[in-house]
Amino acid sequence: MARKDAQTPSIQVLARAFALLDELAAQQDPVALKDLSERTGLHPSTAHRILNDLAAGRLVDRPEAGSYRLGMRLLELGNLVKARLDVRDAALAPMRELHKLTHQPVNLSVRQGDEIVYIERAYSERSGMQVVRAIGGRAPLHLTSVGKLFLAFDDPQRVRSYATRTGLTGHTRNSLTDLPSLERELLRVKREALARDDEELELGVRCMAAGIFDDQGKLVAGLSVSAPADRLEESWLERVKATAAQISAALGHRGPVPAA
Repeated sequence: MARKDAQTPSIQVLARAFALLDELAAQQDPVALKDLSERTGLHPSTAHRILNDLAAGRLVDRPEAGSYRLGMRLLELGNLVKARLDVRDAALAPMRELHKLTHQPVNLSVRQGDEIVYIERAYSERSGMQVVRAIGGRAPLHLTSVGKLFLAFDDPQRVRSYATRTGLTGHTRNSLTDLPSLERELLRVKREALARDDEELELGVRCMAAGIFDDQGKLVAGLSVSAPADRLEESWLERVKATAAQISAALGHRGPVPAA
C-alpha cells in the first residue's frame, strides 16, 4: 500500500523507500519480496534494489533470503529521538493555541512526590484572573485537577498511603479532606479521563485537566485550564482532551488514553 501522507517526497526513490518501510512496519513477521512488491505497487526488481540499499544502511534486515523486516538501526535512531523529547517543548505551541481559544491560563504540570509542580504556563493579562502560582510553584495532589489525574492512575494502596501521609489537608471549604470522598472523586476521574478542581485549591478558581502520556502509556504530565469560577466553560472539555492527546502523540504515544 502506497503512502498517503499529505506531503509526498520530491525524490521518487525516497517515496518508494518510505512505502516499503511502512509496509514492513505494518507486519509482525518478515515479509517476502513478492508481497512487498504487490502491496506497494513497485516492480519486484525496483523493490529489491531499494531494499538492498536500506539493508546496507541497517534500516532493513534480511533474516533469510527473499524476506525482510525493519532493521535495528531504526530502534537506535528512535531511542535517540525519544531521549531528546521534552514534554515542555512538545506542549508549548499546543498550549498557546488552547489559550487563544479559552483566553484563560493554560498550565503544564508534573508530579514530584506528593505535589504537582507547574513547569509551563500560557496566559495573558486579559484573562481576568491573577496567576497566583508561577512556574515552579507547587500544590498538593488532592487539591488540583492534574494531581487528581496522577492519583487516579496510582495504585489504590498508594493513594491510601498518600492520604495518611498528608492528612488530606484542605485549603478551602470545597477541598476533599476525607479518603472516601477522594476515592469517589478518583473513580469519576478514571471514568471520564478528565479531572476537575472545583474551587478546592483557591476560592473563585476552577480548573479542568487531561493527562499527557509517553510512548509507553505512562502518565508524565497534565494539561489544565484555570479560570474564574463563573467563566470555566464545559465546551472546553473536548478541546482540552484533544490538546493533551496532541502533546502525547508528539511524545510517541499511540492509541486511546490508557485506563487508569
